[in-house]
Amino acid sequence: MSRQSVAVEAGASPFTTCLFHKFMCGACLNPSYSPNSSGKGKSKSSIKKSSHGFHLVEGKSGHAMEDYHVAEYRKEKNHELGLFAIFDGHLGNRPNFWKDPATAIKNAYRSTNHFILENSMELGPGGSTAVTAIVIDGKGIWVANIGDSRAVVCEGGFANQLTVDHEPDTERKRIEKQGGFVITFPGDVPRVNGQLAVARAFGDRSLRAHLSSEPDVRYVPIDSTMDFVILASDGLWKVSDYNTLIT
Repeated sequence: MSRQSVAVEAGASPFTTCLFHKFMCGACLNPSYSPNSSGKGKSKSSIKKSSHGFHLVEGKSGHAMEDYHVAEYRKEKNHELGLFAIFDGHLGNRPNFWKDPATAIKNAYRSTNHFILENSMELGPGGSTAVTAIVIDGKGIWVANIGDSRAVVCEGGFANQLTVDHEPDTERKRIEKQGGFVITFPGDVPRVNGQLAVARAFGDRSLRAHLSSEPDVRYVPIDSTMDFVILASDGLWKVSDYNTLIT
């Protein structure tokens, strides 16, 4: 893997900063974050060297920035971890990571969601989608997401999506079983209870009974065919196709 890219299009709010802090605690990792709007870095200890860059751009939606990112390397238990995440905010007994990474990440997402809902009076009634990536010793990446924030890898000049978009239509049966509904208004996309265009997210107190915070988690080995990985919320994917981004 020759380099690694992180792309986002907005900045940190207190809500999304809190998301990352809680997520890291849930995965039994010490939290920290970068407040900068753009930057780059590289691994130092891994045998397989990798580098990353990030850039934040405020969109034209007319409301304050709600997105947040993290991009950093750190040492944990004699391993070098590359920690990368995108949290796309809207309206506002843990397993050991080293023994069971997938379960630890799922529990981190679950505990983050629980914390947000329990503190919605302070944090606000909104929520957030998320995509996270943990690079271990430059040898592999644990990728997870909820909602429509994505991780896309460029391999040998071709783009492949690593994550799953959690769309209301796809999860209609689960939503209806939990007492909700999915509706599509003319000219619009399917929405949970006519409100949210994703079926999985953090927070959203008014929809808590019908949403899920269960992430899709996968491990991707790093090899010489991998050029870079992009993490971004839907603000990027709505205006750029994969071919444009990898060239």
